[in-house]
Amino acid sequence: MGVTFSTLWSRLFAKRETKVLILGLDNAGKSTILYRITMGSVVASAPTVGSNHEIYDYKGVRFGLIDIGGQTSLRSSWSQYFQGTEAIILVIDSSDSARLGMVKAELMKLVADEELKTSLLLVLANKQDLPVAQGRLTPAQVSEALGLTDLREREWQIMGCSALTGLGLFEGMDWLVGKLAAR
Repeated sequence: MGVTFSTLWSRLFAKRETKVLILGLDNAGKSTILYRITMGSVVASAPTVGSNHEIYDYKGVRFGLIDIGGQTSLRSSWSQYFQGTEAIILVIDSSDSARLGMVKAELMKLVADEELKTSLLLVLANKQDLPVAQGRLTPAQVSEALGLTDLREREWQIMGCSALTGLGLFEGMDWLVGKLAAR
């Protein structure tokens, strides 16, 4: 009786987990963003080998956030995580303009994948806390370099952010919550 009741209770009141992949090249700040969102602070981290998975409840949505390593050798395995993904958070190092072409190539693979066809796309132009004099690009410049306005078949948003200070992260989460609620 107890097992039956607890099973029924969990089915009635359990929140469905919304799968969100956090992707980007190595050193973009994916893990720092993951832990800033879920723990509220910066956590020292090493380059991700494999993935980090955190459950985070935010404004009535239970997010299953999966941060996947962005090293060249790991990017070919990203597709193993695509099934059931409702949103992608693509993290860009705004101070690394030399690799924006590589980011754009990865982005084009993501948007072309059939399993991600309906996934929302939130682009976080990270490291906005760095000075422009150090080569940091604005979100508009990142958007232009990635050709985001050409993505007419996808719901997307770009936001400037700083994983270190938290600037822009929750505005991005708000956008995801709003878009998910509208579906």
